[in-house]
Amino acid sequence: MAKARRRIDHGYRELPHGLGLDHFQGRTLAQRYHHGTAARAFPALMRFDPKARMPGP
Repeated sequence: MAKARRRIDHGYRELPHGLGLDHFQGRTLAQRYHHGTAARAFPALMRFDPKARMPGP
């Protein structure tokens, strides 16, 4: 049981480093507003452009 606990603890310590979660870069309010506007505008522009194709899987 103790061995499993050590493995789990080790995984929790290494997970953020392995996935890059320890390098969080937050956004300011202005940056969030800009990102949200661009993210909402892109599908709208693609919908009205008959030659454009939405990226798919």
